[in-house]
Amino acid sequence: MKELRLPKEGTPRKLLFEKMNEMKSGDADWRNGRMFSLIYNAGDTVLEVAKEAYAMYFMENGLSPFAFPSLKKMETEVIAMTAGLLGGDAKTVGSLTCGGSESILMAVKTARDYAREKRPGVTAPELLAPSTAHPAWDKACHYLGLKPVRVPVGKDFRANVDAMKGELNENTILIVASAPTYPHGVVDSISELGEIAQERGIWLHVDACLGGLILPFVSKLGYEVPAFDFSVPGVTSMSADLHKYGFCPKGCSAVLYRDSERRKKQYFAHADFPGGVYGTSTLSGARPGGAIAAAWAVMNFLGESGYMKLADIAMKTTRKLIEEINAMPDMKVLGSPSASVFAFASDTVNVYALSDALKEKNWLVEKQQLPASLHMTVSPFHSVVADAFIADLAAAVEEVRGIDAKKLSQEAVMYGVMATLPDRATAKEFAINYLNQIYTLE
Repeated sequence: MKELRLPKEGTPRKLLFEKMNEMKSGDADWRNGRMFSLIYNAGDTVLEVAKEAYAMYFMENGLSPFAFPSLKKMETEVIAMTAGLLGGDAKTVGSLTCGGSESILMAVKTARDYAREKRPGVTAPELLAPSTAHPAWDKACHYLGLKPVRVPVGKDFRANVDAMKGELNENTILIVASAPTYPHGVVDSISELGEIAQERGIWLHVDACLGGLILPFVSKLGYEVPAFDFSVPGVTSMSADLHKYGFCPKGCSAVLYRDSERRKKQYFAHADFPGGVYGTSTLSGARPGGAIAAAWAVMNFLGESGYMKLADIAMKTTRKLIEEINAMPDMKVLGSPSASVFAFASDTVNVYALSDALKEKNWLVEKQQLPASLHMTVSPFHSVVADAFIADLAAAVEEVRGIDAKKLSQEAVMYGVMATLPDRATAKEFAINYLNQIYTLE
């Protein structure tokens, strides 16, 4: 492998940024709406507000509420506003984390420690989740010593409540549902799962990392959204990413609990450190103050009316895209998406080849598996490029019809092969080796 050492002399500022701009030129073009994942774009005005607020707290550290009480104030207010959107009340509490995976990890840790106190007889705790729940749940189980139990979803891609009920046992301490699921944008049957959770005395977490900051506004706009939040009896905790449809900078998610007694199990404290009593609310010690400040600024800048306008644009664009895609003879949207996230597939066209063809036209549309499909996360900004995308998609469908498998990209071949491997452990090992290979010095 190659080696790289710190340069003996610093790089002049002008040259430094020339190099960075050159590297960045090969990245996906999110500013012009050419990608449908990873970035949530509400336009330049919101972006500038977030950048200005972030810069004000660029060096501040969210670790200490005593040194930076303004960050503590902003965090608690962001949590309260988020809880209010999600059916919470004055008792609802939470914390800001660096992202959805940390929010999920904190929820699992909190539920595990709560079960240790309330159900001491459980020595092999299990987490029950639909197959469409985010892999971060398995990641949290891996880190925290729980057994994940995955249950196949129904034909509508929603959680199969009867099947999940059949997997409950004395070791189940946590049930997971999504609002919506990342792969297909559908909201799980949370009211029914809430009834089961109440009846059995089991913790129920709703993962609204994707939909927490858009579903409330979609519902107010008059679209049909299944009940999914703290208004549902039995829901114990929730997660919602502010850096998704909250349009805040990356590094800001919320994990919420019905009451502070449960949240106490999330905290960590060490009383015997010579440097002083050490306590943290989340996994991270030092936390970027900029992310907290930007979340507070963006939420207050937009307000309910601003978020409603953005949700309206995103939903109208999404419905247009869905209608146009469903109208294509070889394409179909999967399930009944509740908001601005969906997937489309085909019985006759290789969708992985289709993704390659769209990439040639400077569109980034991510590949999915089980079943093979393409993922669409629609932002308000996509309203200005929707017609161009549909035109290019229609052209790409014709280009790849009957394509020779030998012409597929390496990425398309990888997805196709991994999706058909009967031994999923082999697929997992392949993914790990692939990551280990690409994150090396070029």
